[in-house]
Amino acid sequence: MIGKPMEQALNKHLKDEMYSAYLYLSMSAYLEGLNFKGIASWMRVQALEEYAHAMKFFDFLHERGGSVTLLALEQPQAQWASVLAAFKAAYAHERSITKKIHALVDKATAEKDHATANFLQWFVKEQVEEETSAETIVKRLEAIGDSPGAIYYLDHELGKRGK
Repeated sequence: MIGKPMEQALNKHLKDEMYSAYLYLSMSAYLEGLNFKGIASWMRVQALEEYAHAMKFFDFLHERGGSVTLLALEQPQAQWASVLAAFKAAYAHERSITKKIHALVDKATAEKDHATANFLQWFVKEQVEEETSAETIVKRLEAIGDSPGAIYYLDHELGKRGK
């Protein structure tokens, strides 16, 4: 059985993962509006991945005999100054999620909740991948600069991301 403080912390993080999905969906809508369909598709796939992360928390809470409490989501930002600005925001968001995951690991360890600490290790590893992915795209966009041909090539390439 999971303790109440850990249950509350995991419910809060479930909300954070749902917000991540909502944020990436908003980024997808913004990019679709700019006619970058490939990059918009990449963001949409990312939104689905974040939703899947939230569901892992949902399921884990039930597996441990806890209760799921769905907390209200904030409205995500809807506009960015550029494709690069959107990806910089995505990278910053992933870094903030990493800090939250690490805080959860610290909490689980302090509470000697080994099952939750073990569960969270998947997310520790996943966040390395998430940050690397976003940072790589930011660096590519910075290198591209104002080259329209290059941004359209990147749009095509990112559109190949599987669902």
